[in-house]
Amino acid sequence: MPPRAIPTARQERLGIELRKMRDCAGRTTSQAAALFGLDRTKITQIEKGYYPVTPDRVRALAADYEEGDAEYIDALARMAGERHKGWWEEYRGSVPTGFLDTSELEHFAQGMMTYQVCHPPGAMQTEEYSRAIFQEAYPPLRPRLLESRVENRLRRSEILMEPDAHPYTAVVHEAALRMRFGGREVARRQLGRILEFSHLSHVTVRVVPFEADGFKGAGQAIVHAQGPVTRLDTVQLDAVGGPVFLHERTQVDNYRQIIERMIDRSLSVEHSRDLVSRIKKEI
Repeated sequence: MPPRAIPTARQERLGIELRKMRDCAGRTTSQAAALFGLDRTKITQIEKGYYPVTPDRVRALAADYEEGDAEYIDALARMAGERHKGWWEEYRGSVPTGFLDTSELEHFAQGMMTYQVCHPPGAMQTEEYSRAIFQEAYPPLRPRLLESRVENRLRRSEILMEPDAHPYTAVVHEAALRMRFGGREVARRQLGRILEFSHLSHVTVRVVPFEADGFKGAGQAIVHAQGPVTRLDTVQLDAVGGPVFLHERTQVDNYRQIIERMIDRSLSVEHSRDLVSRIKKEI
């Protein structure tokens, strides 16, 4: 199989996990390569996500590294066996790579929690609200690129509304609900969209009111994506240069706890809906 020009975040994650296993086993790249009669540079490429690896080779490496977590190995083998291109690949070249990696993360997650202070969750945004946000980008986006970003975001929204979608919990600060991107009417329709999502059986919306005792963390948007096993959970943080993906266990646990603590400070589901409805009438 030829090497990849640009690995996706998920392909990079598989390589990272293989490197972690090798490091824990105290094996060198040369020792790992000798298992298959390869040059050690191939192992380096595999561990960076640039070179594909088969499920059988994942299992062979795990056995050589004496990894005993069968569910973890099975999950990595399934990741290695993924060959189809997701819908988000249609947008490669027209939206930033981080947008594609976010869509990929959402697609494969077993469940998600997000904590938002400035904006409603991207997957819950209306077309006109998303467009208004992207129009604030600097330097300004050319019309075609702006519309590609809006379209990509709407596809994410459609998928979240499907009845078999993964469980999704959105913890949204009241500040985000009172933002008026696009003007008063656009903001009202956005709040109506959030209310619509809140009634889906797999979606939970909790609002952190201004009356809550501050908020944990730096106020940046956080997404916790549940993997098929806990060791494959991922945290995504928003940053100026694009999303940052965290995999280290301590970091993932810390950010998950931030979200959980903000859930504790949030209103109940019913009272959250009441507050969203009240803001919708006030603005």
